[in-house]
Amino acid sequence: MAPVDMVNGAPPPLPGKKRRIGVITSGGDALGMNEIVRAVVRMSIAKGCEAYGIYEGYGIYEGYEGLEGGMLIGTARCKAFTQRPGRLRAAKNMIVNGIDALIICGGDGSLTGADIFRAEWQGLLKELVDTKELAAEQTEPFTHLNIVGLVGSIDNDMSSTDATIGCYSSLIRICEAVDYIDATAFSHQRAFVIEVMGRYCGWLALMAGVSTGADFVFLPEMPPSDDWEKQMCDIISKHRKLGKRKAIVIVAEGARDRFLNKISPTKVKDLLSNDLKLDTRITTLGHVQRGGNACAYDQMLSTLQGVEAVDAVLDATPETPTPVIAIIENKIGREPLIEAVKLTHEVAEAIEAKDFDRAMGLRDAEFAEYHSAYMATTATDQPKLMLPKEKARNILLFGQQTERHLSQRLGQLL
Repeated sequence: MAPVDMVNGAPPPLPGKKRRIGVITSGGDALGMNEIVRAVVRMSIAKGCEAYGIYEGYGIYEGYEGLEGGMLIGTARCKAFTQRPGRLRAAKNMIVNGIDALIICGGDGSLTGADIFRAEWQGLLKELVDTKELAAEQTEPFTHLNIVGLVGSIDNDMSSTDATIGCYSSLIRICEAVDYIDATAFSHQRAFVIEVMGRYCGWLALMAGVSTGADFVFLPEMPPSDDWEKQMCDIISKHRKLGKRKAIVIVAEGARDRFLNKISPTKVKDLLSNDLKLDTRITTLGHVQRGGNACAYDQMLSTLQGVEAVDAVLDATPETPTPVIAIIENKIGREPLIEAVKLTHEVAEAIEAKDFDRAMGLRDAEFAEYHSAYMATTATDQPKLMLPKEKARNILLFGQQTERHLSQRLGQLL
């Protein structure tokens, strides 16, 4: 689409209280972003507002004009927007297009940039008038800029929300891929090392490990013990002795040991190949984790949060802190954006400082519970979980398939 004529092609500000709301998908793409656009556009229309989709992330820098609701508007990182001249140009483009509020779906970097844009807004308007880029009467209807954030991130790495848009769809992609790999691993008695996304957040690796029964997982927040090489090999050897024909190891891209040395898929592969003599392959899932349609959960989450974002824009006053729309215990709500970003950055800072207990503590309780559950259900020794002999019990797993197999086994014994 051609850029708008910034002098003659600008629509006049809307009369009365009717609002023009811009919607941006910025940063890395996440499944569910298109549903955000749809929800924001339809809710804006329902509220008597006009919605403008902004191309390619911060396309307001280029001055692209509005789109129809529901179109794929693209997502990208705009380097120019990280500098004040870029934000000044964006402010001018917004004013000449009559946009007085922004709803931005992206990661912590995009949302931080949006809050900076809002904080500088009045200074940007003054500079535009002083430099005669715009007339004072053009800027008068846009004294305040309201911004609402939505978190689009497949890593589920934002604090103050239980789930980010796209994370469950990505998890499903990973689990499907592991299922496919599992079949060939079983056929050839191979080991596979699978790398998934997650630079400072191991949510995808952990949840995939729990879901697929992986033999070992590597997480940025919880590095393995100093003798992790022996521990991993012992676990996989134990599984082999119990009759398991294949091995799956899942590595988050940000996995490191306690001394911050990178644990690469190649290093894990070499250990399994050389120490255990296993036929081992590496699979890096990469952008497969981002592709395809969003799952039902992400579609519902995007829709509910898009609706809430429009309400948040219309409820906002000049004094309202920039909110981020979150889901906590299955309830959609608003959290302070700056606080959420601050807590998110503290996780990365804790990891870099080797304060892994703090890094885990900054994750929600559910993350730690899943980690404990995973560790308890692998072949690792867990002395703390071991009951005294007098309290130990024999537990029979009973079901239709189990009943038939048990009957066959008893028949063989009798």
